[in-house]
Amino acid sequence: MERFKGYIDKIVYRNEDNGYTVFELEVDGSTVVCVGTVPYVAEGEYVEVTGEYTEHSVYGQQLKVDTCEDIPPEDEKSVERYLGSGAIKGIGVALAARIVRRFKADTLRIIEQEPERLAEIKGISMRMAMEISDNVTAKRDMRNAMIFLQGYGISMNLAAKIYNQYGPSVYTILKENPYRLADDISGVGFKIADDIAVKMGIQADSDFRIKSGIMYTLLQATGNGHIYLPYDELLEQLVLLLDTQVRDIEPQLTELAMEKKVVIKEDVTQNGVTIRMVYGASYYYMEMSVAYALKALDAQESIDEKKVLDRIRRIELAEKIELDDKQRDAVLQAVRSGFLVITGGPGTGKTTTINTIIRYFEGEDMDIRLAAPTGRAAKRMTEATGCEAQTIHRMLELTGAPEDDRMAGFARNEENPIEADVIIIDEMSMVDIFLMNSLLKAVTPGTRLILVGDVNQLPSVGPGNVLRDIIASDRFKVVKLTKIFRQATESDIIVNAHRINAGEKFAIGPSSKDFIFLRRDEPNNVIGAMITLVSQKLPKYVNARPFDIQVLTPTRKGVLGVEKLNSVLQEYLNPKAAGKQEKEFPNTIFREGDKVMQIKNNYQLEWETRGKYGIPVDRGMGVFNGDMGIIDNINFYSEQLTVKFDDDKYVEYPFKQLDELELAYAVTVHKSQGSEYPAVVIPLLNGPKMLMNRNILYTAVTRAKKCVCIVGTEDVFYGMVENENEQKRYSTLAKRIQECN
Repeated sequence: MERFKGYIDKIVYRNEDNGYTVFELEVDGSTVVCVGTVPYVAEGEYVEVTGEYTEHSVYGQQLKVDTCEDIPPEDEKSVERYLGSGAIKGIGVALAARIVRRFKADTLRIIEQEPERLAEIKGISMRMAMEISDNVTAKRDMRNAMIFLQGYGISMNLAAKIYNQYGPSVYTILKENPYRLADDISGVGFKIADDIAVKMGIQADSDFRIKSGIMYTLLQATGNGHIYLPYDELLEQLVLLLDTQVRDIEPQLTELAMEKKVVIKEDVTQNGVTIRMVYGASYYYMEMSVAYALKALDAQESIDEKKVLDRIRRIELAEKIELDDKQRDAVLQAVRSGFLVITGGPGTGKTTTINTIIRYFEGEDMDIRLAAPTGRAAKRMTEATGCEAQTIHRMLELTGAPEDDRMAGFARNEENPIEADVIIIDEMSMVDIFLMNSLLKAVTPGTRLILVGDVNQLPSVGPGNVLRDIIASDRFKVVKLTKIFRQATESDIIVNAHRINAGEKFAIGPSSKDFIFLRRDEPNNVIGAMITLVSQKLPKYVNARPFDIQVLTPTRKGVLGVEKLNSVLQEYLNPKAAGKQEKEFPNTIFREGDKVMQIKNNYQLEWETRGKYGIPVDRGMGVFNGDMGIIDNINFYSEQLTVKFDDDKYVEYPFKQLDELELAYAVTVHKSQGSEYPAVVIPLLNGPKMLMNRNILYTAVTRAKKCVCIVGTEDVFYGMVENENEQKRYSTLAKRIQECN
């Protein structure tokens, strides 16, 4: 550990949001470049720093600051240097010299304790004197608070966030209830707050701890797709979290309910058993909001059915298509209904039905908007319909200002609704309760809303079971397309997907043109076959680049999980090379040319599309969970990594934000929702039973456009076909809909 005392000669860089600072420290005539989270230091200050030297690839040797303590200036020269550095607003070099000439070594005491005396100096009014004093006091308070927080093992980065949130009241808040940090400060979860609480001496069974633990457990549940937790399951998870015996949480639940943080409901099952359901309040009211909004849209219009059917037949003749009865009914219901759901598997004519609906409403001179949850899905919708489709976020005009960490702000809402006569949303199985709620806020009664999706796909990554619950409510018009059209029957991908969904056992092997099964029973043999397929065989077979071939795996961990496969595939598809920049990050090496994926919604990230010579032609905000792209550039001078996403959007990531990216040569089946690839490779050996199920296999297979290649054992494949047990999702949108109808 190195230790230096010296003057801060220059602040080279400071991030005002998190306090990260680069500064030059003058030590006995030489300069030490220091980096760290020290938002309270200023030029001219005399400080003592400790830290370790690190070697930056561009900037050379730097001291990574561990602690930075202010040493108050004592002699007149030091005081004058500090005041004249610009650290104190309103004081420059000349004025600093006059102040010190007047008050000498007593200057700082005068500023803090008798600020009115500064007005004795020409050029300083009484108001300015008080502002100078307030500025000095604020800096002193911040410095003292940072030292106080670091005394409890809190990092400088987190300490800066805490002080910016609470200011001087930080002492009271942390001593009384440090769990407030988890509620108030982005990036501080229960576990960090709990760590601080232990150091503060808070009891393991304190009410604060139990209440914060309940909220954390409910929040974690939403990360697994749940809207609520049954009481018994909540208690069980809470005991594991707190690592202490908690037998009764009624008092804490009652308090949280009174504070309007949770909602507790009871439901009686078909067996007569009463279940208590505990919701985070916002999730309960979100389901209610969605239910009432859908009911408001569900108006039925009186139509001349014969005339409508005649129009549909004329469209069929013009487009040279022939709809089946279900498809015609879907178009008819779209004309009649304010709200409609169309569902069906691959090859059942969803796209043809959508196109016919579009042509019908175009003939009525109606304004039609098309959207899908992801950029890839919107691009596919555009290609299939010939009409522009957007992401739902873009249609809602994302503002980039989140209401909290999980929800976005949109310019389109109740006060500024979407201007359209008809809105059609595709890939609805991907839409979670947050996005559905935001969408419905921006759709006014009188606008037709048509939802299209495959209900047998995996549910959304985010919380809720929106499409399934809407259908299960049995309160709205739903058209289920079931016929597999002749052209689709020529594809083994589509035929076998329906067999998988029906739980049928069928022959598999290498003989099919587009549904190939390679038998391998050892992990290394599976990996070897996959490398050959992705890098050599499949690109030629489907006329695509190796990067377009997607490996889909059910698991994250294990020898055939995402983490292991990505490191192996990176070696073969984008190996280390001279002139190819790379950035090491915990457990990952990011390299120029790597295929990567955004793994969380970030409504603040800015993107731009670029025209000729790299000139930006469009800008916006928001990059979303599942968006995929290629690392275009790694710049160590600006400490940024640039990703070019599939829809030609460029996004610059500061190095400290690389935890939002991961390699994407292999992705989980969940993350592939809404995407379509020329070919997919699916490794299938043993894995957790909850993930090795029919729903996962069906979703993976239906991601392929030209070829599915499964590598593994027949036993695992057939076991997944037979396993109907999906991961349980606790949601009650269907019940909320039934209650309001």
